[in-house]
Amino acid sequence: MELHNLKPAPGSVKKDKKIVGRGQGSGKGGTSTRGHKGAQQRAGYKSKRNYEGGQTPLQMRLPKRGFNNKFRIEYVPLNVERLQEISEKYSITEITLDFLTLNGIINKNDLVKVLGGGELTAKLSVTVHKCTGSAKEKIENAGGSVTLV
Repeated sequence: MELHNLKPAPGSVKKDKKIVGRGQGSGKGGTSTRGHKGAQQRAGYKSKRNYEGGQTPLQMRLPKRGFNNKFRIEYVPLNVERLQEISEKYSITEITLDFLTLNGIINKNDLVKVLGGGELTAKLSVTVHKCTGSAKEKIENAGGSVTLV
């Protein structure tokens, strides 16, 4: 064992937190490591998200695409074929919005539109918000009726 091999026991020496603003002799006095002037030097500074120091931010440099129409009315599509499956599964002849909501086919505030895809053999009485011409024709040809809310 020699003097240059001596070390403190592991964990006995902790690296202290940097203490700033306690005079020039500390080496961290004056500006307290914050630099001269400007917002970042002052108390209460908080940068904005995505702020890039005055450079045009990334979200403004990237091209924008598309258009969101705030007046668009979104309908849940139900094909005639799906109505046939529902009537067979639950063995019913009347399909209403309340029935569809209770059985988890649509959500409470959804608007429903019946489309003409598939075949229909069951005689159904359907109550929905909208219906295409081909769907209405298929339902009426099967002996059913369509009521619009």
